[in-house]
Amino acid sequence: MQVQKSFKGQSFYGTLFLVPTPIGNLSDMTYRAVETLKSVDVICAEDTRNTGLLLKHFDIETRQISFHEHNAFEKIPDLISLLKEGKSLAQVSDAGMPSISDPGHDLVKAAISEDISVVALPGASAGITALIASGLAPQPHIFYGFLPRKSGQQHAFFVEKLAYPETQIFYESPYRVVSTLKNMLDVYGDRQVVLVRELTKLYEEYQRGAITELLAYLAEHPLKGECLIIVSGNDGSAMVDNYETLSPVEDVKRRIEAGVKPNQAIKAVAKERGLNRQEIYNAFHEIS
Repeated sequence: MQVQKSFKGQSFYGTLFLVPTPIGNLSDMTYRAVETLKSVDVICAEDTRNTGLLLKHFDIETRQISFHEHNAFEKIPDLISLLKEGKSLAQVSDAGMPSISDPGHDLVKAAISEDISVVALPGASAGITALIASGLAPQPHIFYGFLPRKSGQQHAFFVEKLAYPETQIFYESPYRVVSTLKNMLDVYGDRQVVLVRELTKLYEEYQRGAITELLAYLAEHPLKGECLIIVSGNDGSAMVDNYETLSPVEDVKRRIEAGVKPNQAIKAVAKERGLNRQEIYNAFHEIS
């Protein structure tokens, strides 16, 4: 067990600050975020050129270090050493909260393992910002980040999440949104979705409706800009064809045919149907 007293504790180490940056509108930068970036010894930036523009806008002269998914493994030991020397670091991503779809999480884990304080600042988060204005149930919700790129893997992913009652939040490239919605329609049925693009920017837009309605609209209005897809959870009626008539083993086989690994399919069927996982495993493998 570990107890961190962020501001009242005594430590000879520096502090790792997780500082959110605007997701589009620079006015969303908080006073605390600006002051923190000015006061730390080093800023660990996903893209130093992109962050450099932000720092220039707010007259911040703190030194940057490049820290992204391609160099994180080799950089983390050096950053931990700086923190142990008493230097304070700020980690930022290109937009939004650090550790979401970037290597910040690995740095956080490394710092915690060394009893180094990790302090997160509140700020912009694209998923939550879009969710609360979507009109879909804000809670419970599940945030997944970026979806699998390959169609087969994406289809299998949706099969696994079919019965989840929670509102689901995804990031997606504008070039893949249409194919993603078609995959979603095939598995989830014609659920209510909200497509959000260019959040906090001049061309911010919410497209709300059934999946088929959005597909029809997108056929006439091609997408541009950064996108999120928010989809309503399963209300108990959105099942694949003949779902209720399938035996547990048949259901497992259906999912495997869709690309889900056998053990994952068995686990999902057991969870959705409230059955014993081992019994389904034995039945599938014909173990008496």
